[in-house]
Amino acid sequence: MMEVLDMLTQPAFWIAVLRIATPLILGTLGVLLCERAGVLNLGIEGIMVAGAFAGWLAVYGGASLWTGVLVAALTGAVFGLLHAFLTVSLALSQHVSGLGITLLATALSYYGYRVSFPKVSTPPTVEPFAEMDWIGIPVLAQQTPLTLLALVLVPLLAYVLYRTPVGLAVRMVGENPQAAEGQGVSVAAVRTGAIVAGSALMGVAGSFLTLSAFNAFFFNMVNGRGWICVALVVFASWRPGKALLGAVLFAFFDALQLRLQQSGGATLPYQMYLMLPYVLSIAALVLVARKASYPQALMKPYRKGER
Repeated sequence: MMEVLDMLTQPAFWIAVLRIATPLILGTLGVLLCERAGVLNLGIEGIMVAGAFAGWLAVYGGASLWTGVLVAALTGAVFGLLHAFLTVSLALSQHVSGLGITLLATALSYYGYRVSFPKVSTPPTVEPFAEMDWIGIPVLAQQTPLTLLALVLVPLLAYVLYRTPVGLAVRMVGENPQAAEGQGVSVAAVRTGAIVAGSALMGVAGSFLTLSAFNAFFFNMVNGRGWICVALVVFASWRPGKALLGAVLFAFFDALQLRLQQSGGATLPYQMYLMLPYVLSIAALVLVARKASYPQALMKPYRKGER
């Protein structure tokens, strides 16, 4: 017990927590934006893979790191536009479309990697973002600019959603699209815009893995983070501030299990440590989700003029 308490007082532990949380924050904000507009986006897992690959490939080809992030965002936006066309314009199943986007984006990324590097056994590397040594706060000083971007986006998205006409329109089409249409709001346009913007954030979340956390692209590097983001939105009750809390909470458990594995010796099977963040997160999700107030039009297709 004392060893765990000592671990929690070390800055290195909290540096790891924030680093692990960064892609979850970005991805969760992306899912939250889509769902606030009434559309479930299960394409996040594949969009993160595509963003990770596209951003890394652009930098490997000579682009700057921020250009790579932009490429990742645009890649996510393209897949978001496809998802919007299928679910908003054609009113198809949001579940099926999202899973199809995940399979398509993942397969295209892996295929693109194999075509681009047919004979390599070790993934090529790029120079990733440097740490922000100029910041006086130790936990932030050892992070990269994408972590700072993720933290800034949380209050920014909250402001947009709750203090601007655009945010009001997004929330209206997610709660009562008929009322929004009655006020002259284009439900299709708002939902499409929210999906594209949210998917762009998912692409940026993927780029963090290849341009900050690591310096290469390899298969299965997203490793289920997209599905975690979907669950974290429920934990957050569709609120950006709580989304940040949920991402940090999961990252805390994940960082804790990594250090317990390193210090626990052979007392427990390593699978028990791997289970820890998921079990504790599910417990937290169950406790919070029962009181969550979800957007009333979530996963409900809308056709203009229907009542």
